[in-house]
Amino acid sequence: MLNLPNLLTCFRILLVPLLVVVLLTKPRFDYQEFVGLGIFLLASLTDFLDGFLARRRRQVTRLGKLLDPAADKILISAAFISLVELGLAPAWMVLAIVSREFAVSALRSYAATEQVVIASTWSGKLKTVVQVISISLLIIYNQLGEFSHLAPISLWVALLVTVFSGVEYFIRFGRLILNGAGPEARG
Repeated sequence: MLNLPNLLTCFRILLVPLLVVVLLTKPRFDYQEFVGLGIFLLASLTDFLDGFLARRRRQVTRLGKLLDPAADKILISAAFISLVELGLAPAWMVLAIVSREFAVSALRSYAATEQVVIASTWSGKLKTVVQVISISLLIIYNQLGEFSHLAPISLWVALLVTVFSGVEYFIRFGRLILNGAGPEARG
């Protein structure tokens, strides 16, 4: 069970406290935003790598299926909450984004009790990419200069894509679970 993909997932979880400490450390230090961005992007890269390697090496495990989505939510939630603390993201937007993450996790958990696997959708994958871009831009907001307007725009895009993705999951899979799972719900 402790194969390379699962170790990468554990590494992502271990990077989260380091990311929060770097982002929230006061007094501020030189290149703090870039160090935080590097940690966040490294953690995000492990999200891609663990799934890729698990499928490629045929090392998909039950532990990995449980840990990977949890690690994703821990990373994204911690990053967004840190950005609220820094005054770079409104709390209501972050609450909406984090709520979607946990609502879809609850839907997946319920589906699992019904022996239904809810596979990732294109909107879920797009949501992840948009969130990573938004968090990255917000982390370096003070360094963006004349391009600083891109950070709040990216947060609005992340919010809209996140909400759309959550609604899509509940429309697509909620009905299947309530009416008895069909083959398209199985991943």
